Amino acid sequence: MSIVVTGATGHLGRHVVEQLLEKVPADQITAVVRTPEKAAGFADRGVRIVVADYNAPETFDTAFAAGDKVLLISGNEFDKGRVGQHKVVIEAAKAAGVALLAYTSAPGPLAAALADDHRGTEEALLASGLPYALLRNGWYNENYTENLAPVLEHNAVVAAAGDGRVSSASRADYAAAAVAVLTGEGHENQTYELGGDEAWSFAEYAAELSRQTGKEIAYNNVPGETLIGILTGAGLPEPFAAILVGVDASIAQGQLVVSTGDLSRLSGRPTTPISESIAIALKG
Repeated sequence: MSIVVTGATGHLGRHVVEQLLEKVPADQITAVVRTPEKAAGFADRGVRIVVADYNAPETFDTAFAAGDKVLLISGNEFDKGRVGQHKVVIEAAKAAGVALLAYTSAPGPLAAALADDHRGTEEALLASGLPYALLRNGWYNENYTENLAPVLEHNAVVAAAGDGRVSSASRADYAAAAVAVLTGEGHENQTYELGGDEAWSFAEYAAELSRQTGKEIAYNNVPGETLIGILTGAGLPEPFAAILVGVDASIAQGQLVVSTGDLSRLSGRPTTPISESIAIALKG
């Protein structure tokens, strides 16, 4: 039996594998990657590496074995039909007879277009008959703190989210929840709504940035169309900019507030506050 992590060299996947290595022997972990060179560090520590691509179904033929527990980390190729990509993994997992397939989804209340692929994947997973765990991950702190350069350059947090609040947490927090599900018992056919313990608004985010930098950083709430123009002007493709602005609209409606406590309960610790992630980013 192996614990298999797809997308294992991505931002979230690396955290999951690192935390698994703290809990189980390396030879019980399989990292599924597209670029083996990026996984060399894991291979050196005894992790089994499988090279496979969501766009090439045959590459998953030997990725799984009966009794495996699998974490399907959602793909990030928004233009390549993510539901179809995810179905490749689900079908290979079913053919192999895995014991559990956990999927990193989106919060249940999220109605933004970003959630459409996640809902489609959830439907395919439930229809497969596989024992499943839906890890409905909320927003990551790093979605904001890894993009501070323009904020600090213009002394402004720009969003189209009104007074909406975000229950974000760090990637490491979400990884810890996934590891708990992959290494624990009794998670079959469960749905977890995962988010940070403390929700924050963009005005509070700007105030915290001001406090930590000593600069006067404002929150500029702008119409969605204006934000699309700003994002495309910064080089983002318009379809992706529209997806991000759609998320802001959902935030304004309270759809990224998660109050279940599932994340801290699964991880066994309080979630990382946005202030801590800001401090880490500013040091970096």
